Amino acid sequence: MRRMACWLYEGMLLFGVVFIAGYLFGTLSQTKNAMDNRHALQGFLFVVFGIYFGWLWSKGQTLAMKTWHIRVLDLNGKSLTQGRALIRYLWSWLWVLPPLLASWWFELSGAESVVIVLGWVAVWAILSRFHPRQQFWHDALAGTQLVCAPPIKR
Repeated sequence: MRRMACWLYEGMLLFGVVFIAGYLFGTLSQTKNAMDNRHALQGFLFVVFGIYFGWLWSKGQTLAMKTWHIRVLDLNGKSLTQGRALIRYLWSWLWVLPPLLASWWFELSGAESVVIVLGWVAVWAILSRFHPRQQFWHDALAGTQLVCAPPIKR
């Protein structure tokens, strides 16, 4: 449950990252309409998210993970290298990429796409209960793990 709460909080924090990155992209590309350069903006955000997560996961925690006392480590209990953090980032797209591709392939409406994405996210989260260590499958595929990290008392 803590992992899902952290995930939701991370999503809220990403609004700021998207806002700043979108503003930067729009300013640098002189984009006047949000629909212009849409695919380039999506690619830019993909890279920005990769840098954001790769850098913070290699440090051990994002702000949301720090708030919920969660740390990401490799299977040996060591901090992630930036390469492993990038691999984890790419595998984490399994949370949303399959339903987005299905929505595009079957030309689903916006409401249908939302239902498909939310249903897939729920199924993906439930599938973690079937993993022997009850971890998310993108962590298993990336060779990473989430652990409880109580705050250091000073």
